[in-house]
Amino acid sequence: MRIETFLSMKNQYFGDINDYLKYGLLRCLADAGLRMGVCWMMTPDDARSDGRKISYLSKPEQWRGFDPSLFDSLAVAIRKDSRRIQHFQKSELLPNASFCNAFVPDDQPSRKSWLTTSLRKLGDVDILFFDPDNGIEIKSVPGGRKGSSKYLYWDEIRLAWSRGFSLLIFQHFARENRDIHVSRLTSQLQEYASGAIVVPLITSNVVYLLVHQRRHAAEVATALEMMDERWIGQLRRG
Repeated sequence: MRIETFLSMKNQYFGDINDYLKYGLLRCLADAGLRMGVCWMMTPDDARSDGRKISYLSKPEQWRGFDPSLFDSLAVAIRKDSRRIQHFQKSELLPNASFCNAFVPDDQPSRKSWLTTSLRKLGDVDILFFDPDNGIEIKSVPGGRKGSSKYLYWDEIRLAWSRGFSLLIFQHFARENRDIHVSRLTSQLQEYASGAIVVPLITSNVVYLLVHQRRHAAEVATALEMMDERWIGQLRRG
């Protein structure tokens, strides 16, 4: 089986603490017998300080044990000042993975073309991992507006689900009670992805929304057990 991974990101984020856990979760899915493809939903770097959370790499006694191979690879990238997605792509940390590196456009016609092309190129998959800069769409940034490249839109979720994929979605917490926020998104996902089993994976900084088809239940269950065993204390299920 195959996981299709859509990562919306900036190179400036590469290797930070959120990346470590994110890639670790993906590796659990891969180790559960799922093949992975990666479509980086790239957005340009900016002047913000996002992505500077790399002090964990100087504390191997605390952090390396979760995923030693991944930790060592990210440490090398930071030491060599190689904060580029190409480092991860060449590392073979995701065996048999394929990658798309196109930047995500803001305007709607180009965005639709980008998604269509990506899905066609990487279509033989089980799970799509969407990793927008911010998360699922908000009312203040409708599709087509400047900055919309930082969000995943409900119509895109519906389209991916309708094609039979399971989904994993990166989501920053909103400025509201976290449990309420996760519960609301879970309900909406069940509306847009009819019949889905939704498993929120909650970390200290972000939540990953696992939305899986029933036919993937066995592999997902194995992956979740691996996450629980490898990443003790770093995530909980909602």
